[in-house]
Amino acid sequence: MAYFGTTQNGKDVEKITIAAGDLTVSVLTFGAIVQEVRLSDVPHGLALGSDKLQDYETTMGYFGAIVGPIANRISNARVRLDGMMYELERNENGAVHLHSGSEGVHRSVWQVAVQTADSVTLALNLPDGAAGLPGQRDIRVTYQVSAPATLTMSIDGNTDAATCMNFASHIYWNLDGAENWDGHKLQIAADHYLPVDARTCPTGEIAPVASTAMDFRQGSAPHICAPDLDHNFCLSDGRQTLRDVLWLTGRSGLCMTVATTEAGMQIHDAATSQRPGKPCYEGLVIEPQAWPDAPNHRGFGSIAVTEDQPYAQVTRWRFTR
Repeated sequence: MAYFGTTQNGKDVEKITIAAGDLTVSVLTFGAIVQEVRLSDVPHGLALGSDKLQDYETTMGYFGAIVGPIANRISNARVRLDGMMYELERNENGAVHLHSGSEGVHRSVWQVAVQTADSVTLALNLPDGAAGLPGQRDIRVTYQVSAPATLTMSIDGNTDAATCMNFASHIYWNLDGAENWDGHKLQIAADHYLPVDARTCPTGEIAPVASTAMDFRQGSAPHICAPDLDHNFCLSDGRQTLRDVLWLTGRSGLCMTVATTEAGMQIHDAATSQRPGKPCYEGLVIEPQAWPDAPNHRGFGSIAVTEDQPYAQVTRWRFTR
């Protein structure tokens, strides 16, 4: 563990590096960020990050972070729980709640609970009312590296009152080290996706991918703006056992296989996000999560959790050459 920097409000941030086999991963206590993913004999990192804490506190707020307690968008910035309506921060266009706003877990300094050579567990307490939601909530994220080249993430959340949880990893991936992701091949095991409106919020339709630009079932190479991508792909109706659902392959032939327990996979093309001095579209964001805006759409599944029904997600990234 090494000192990484001090936040604007005076909290120290540590960097933890874990490794096994051919894979080395660096994690920050700020935002539980995956700052770097390195594969032996590959001359560049696979996940986009920064060596400056200031970048993560400003323009790179979501890069590599865990986002939540509600990832993605809540279109009307409110949720109903046990007959009570909870108003959430409208931090996008003055109307939409995105990634839990300024009190999202990506803005927090997590505590190191357990650390070994190949794993680290980070812990965070969210007090009642944080991010606009009820419940004293304890969140734990574990990153584990295993040979030959696999990273597994487990997220667990407990609460003492009914609340909402839908966490997601928000890593930007570029397997080629190129200036953008164009040329990567993408395959997704999803027969349906969620169309979005002008605010990038789901319309409520669950649309077949067949005969559309969103059909990645057999694998294809999307191009910048063809199609525009900030959509949820529907993997299942609810949480499942861990299974392979997505394959991303660079021009070099390096492949990343993503397995998850989650029902959805948000794909974001980074059209509006960039690292300092770098272009937009540098990396593809692949976010395993429940379907976005679920509280506002019947048939999207529930993101409610209770003391008796806690939150649990497992996602795994496996790299092959």
